[in-house]
Amino acid sequence: MKRSIRPDAVLVQAVIAGALSFAHLHDLAQAAGQTGWKAWAYPVSVDLLLVAAWRRLRAQRSRLAWVWFVIALIASLGANIATAGFLDMEHPPALLRLGVAGWPALAFLGGTLLAHQHTDHTPEPVPEPEPVPEPRAVVEVDRPETPEPAPEIPEPEPVPALPKAPAPTVPPALVDHARKVATDHRARTGSEIDAATLRARLGVPEDLAGAIVAQLT
Repeated sequence: MKRSIRPDAVLVQAVIAGALSFAHLHDLAQAAGQTGWKAWAYPVSVDLLLVAAWRRLRAQRSRLAWVWFVIALIASLGANIATAGFLDMEHPPALLRLGVAGWPALAFLGGTLLAHQHTDHTPEPVPEPEPVPEPRAVVEVDRPETPEPAPEIPEPEPVPALPKAPAPTVPPALVDHARKVATDHRARTGSEIDAATLRARLGVPEDLAGAIVAQLT
């Protein structure tokens, strides 16, 4: 099966631009004193260095490849500008002769460095997938539909009241002495003596002082 050949506009434009740049480099080298096959070798050297640097850039983005790509681009662009009437091609300057004469050594160095530049084709390590945790088994707990009634707590039984202690027996002599103390207290203060005062005056227990005051009243 035959394939029809269709012209590609990009390819045609690239061929025309390459041919013009090639011719300008040839004219510049010839004006700088390079004759014969030497004048044709200069554009080949510049274009090959430009292509080699570009291929290295596509394989690996390195500073070295960028440096030699820029050098070859400046050489090609400079030849195009120089041959556009900016320089006297009949009498080229000495600096141009020096640059053309030193270009073979520079191009040889650039090509050698680009050819021996290490290209790392080691693929990046693929991260291992994280282990997926196994689903835990759900244990169903049987729950009673109707909750059991809480047990009744019996009410505490009332604590029986302690029997009251019997009133202490007061000797009659102590009652008579207490009456004298109460009479003296009434005469001095104008009020009846209380159990606390009587207890302090007689030095008797509290319950006995209360019983004496009850008999005095």
